[in-house]
Amino acid sequence: MTLTVDRVALAPDLSISRVLTGLWQIADMERDGRALDPEPTARALRSYVDAGFTSFDMADHYGSAEIVASHLREGTSDAHPVQLFTKWVPKPGPLTLGDTRAAVERSRQRLRTRRLDLLQFHAWSYADPSWIDALLHLQALKAEGLIAHIGLTNVDAAHLNMVLATGIEVISNQVCFSLLDRRAAGRMSDVCRARGVKLLAYGTLAGGWLSNRWLGQPEPDWERNGTWSQMKYGRFMRVAGGWDALQRVLRAADAVARRHDVSIANVASRYVLEQPAVAGIIIGARPGEREHIADNLRVFSFSLTGEDREELHAALATLRPIPGECGDEYRKPPFLTASGDLSHHVDSFPAPYAVQRRADGRVLCLSGTPWEDIAGFSRATRRGTRVHVSGTTATHGDRAIGGTDAAAQTHFAIDKIEGALQSLGARLEDVVRTRVFVKRLEDWEAVARAHGERFGHIQPANTLVAASLVGDEYLVEVEAEADVSGA
Repeated sequence: MTLTVDRVALAPDLSISRVLTGLWQIADMERDGRALDPEPTARALRSYVDAGFTSFDMADHYGSAEIVASHLREGTSDAHPVQLFTKWVPKPGPLTLGDTRAAVERSRQRLRTRRLDLLQFHAWSYADPSWIDALLHLQALKAEGLIAHIGLTNVDAAHLNMVLATGIEVISNQVCFSLLDRRAAGRMSDVCRARGVKLLAYGTLAGGWLSNRWLGQPEPDWERNGTWSQMKYGRFMRVAGGWDALQRVLRAADAVARRHDVSIANVASRYVLEQPAVAGIIIGARPGEREHIADNLRVFSFSLTGEDREELHAALATLRPIPGECGDEYRKPPFLTASGDLSHHVDSFPAPYAVQRRADGRVLCLSGTPWEDIAGFSRATRRGTRVHVSGTTATHGDRAIGGTDAAAQTHFAIDKIEGALQSLGARLEDVVRTRVFVKRLEDWEAVARAHGERFGHIQPANTLVAASLVGDEYLVEVEAEADVSGA
C-alpha cells in the first residue's frame, strides 16, 4: 500500500501537510557555535518534500534554520511547492512599527522571499501591552503584502480570543499538545473551533520520549546528557508523574501500536492529529543525521478505534495534569524549558509602564494616556505597602482591545492592572480588593467568569455593579487595591 500525506487548508490559499517538519533541532545541532552548511542540509530535507511532507516550521532563533529553508525552497520545483512558516520571538519591551518591520525584513531576507507564508508571534508577557502593539503592526505589514498570514505561538485561550475579538487576522496558534500535555484539548480547542482558528501542535512526541526507544528502559541522565528537546520535555514528564508515569503511557501506546502494526510514535501522533481543532502536528528533524520519513508516513495508515482511545485514556488518567494554560510554561513557574528557567531566552523584563517617584513618598505609575494629565490621575499609586489602581478599561491607544466582547475587554483591563502592579513592585497575587463596573447588565456573568479566571486563586474582596461608563466602546471597567506587606 502506498501511503500519502494528508493535507488540510490552514487558510483558503494555504494548503499544508498535516505532519509538518520542525527545524528547531538545527539550533541544537549548532550548539557548538558552528553553523550548518545550508546547501547539503537543505538537500537532506528534500527527501521530506519528495515524500509529501512539504510544510516546514522554524523561527528567527532556530540557528540557521531560515537560511537552510531558503535553500530548500530554491531546490524544489513549482510542481512541489513548500510552505515555510517562521516565528518572531522578540525580547520583552516596547515594540515599534520600525522594530516589527525590521524583524519581518530579516526573516524575508534569510528566507529569500517576497512574502512570508506564515509569521507566528510569541509574547513573553501579557501584562506589557507592547505585545498587542506588535500584532497591530504585523496586521499593517500584512496589509502591505509582506506577510501572507499571521499566526500565534504559545498564546492561551483567553488571549487568543482577545486578539480575534480585536479584529487581528490570526489563522493559527502553535501550542504544545501530546499524550503527556493535553491542556489544548480544553478551552483552547473550544475557542479555536468557535473562531475558525487551527492549532499547530508541537511537542507531540515529547522530544522523543514517546517512542519505542524508551519502552521498558531505565531513565537516562537527560538533564546533563540529553538534547535540548529531551531536557525540555523531561520536565513535562517529571511534572506529569515521572519515569513510571511515562512507562504507563508507553505500555498503553505500545498495545495500540501492535494492533495496527505501527510505532508508539505513530500512536502518539495520531492521537493529537485526531483532536478536533488540530490542523497539523510538528515533528522535529535533525537533517543529515536521522530521518523518520517512513515512520511518519505510517501516521496516515490507520485511525484510532474506540478501544484504542479507552486504553490510552486509562493510562492518561493516572497522570498529573500539566499546570496552567497553554504557553504558561514560558511565563510562570514551573518553567518547563530546556534549562528549567528563562535564562536562555530572556535577560530581563522591563517595567510595562513608566514610574515617577514623588517627594512625599508616593510612587506613581503612568501609562502615558493624555487623560492622566487632563483629569489629573495616575494609572496606579503606591504608598508604602499599599497600591491603588485606577479604574481601568480596555483602551489602548485609539481603540478598545477586545472589540465588543465583554470578557475579552475584562482580560485586557486586568492585564493592564497587572502591568501597573508590576511597574510598582507588586503582583496580581497581592490584590486584596477589586471593583468591577459593567455597562450592560447582561454581560455580568461573562465578566465575572473572566474575573474568576484571573483572580480565582487569589480571591480578593470584590464588588460588581452595573453602571454607565464613559465611552460608548467600553463595556467594563475594573479597579484594584493591593497590599504587598505579606510579600
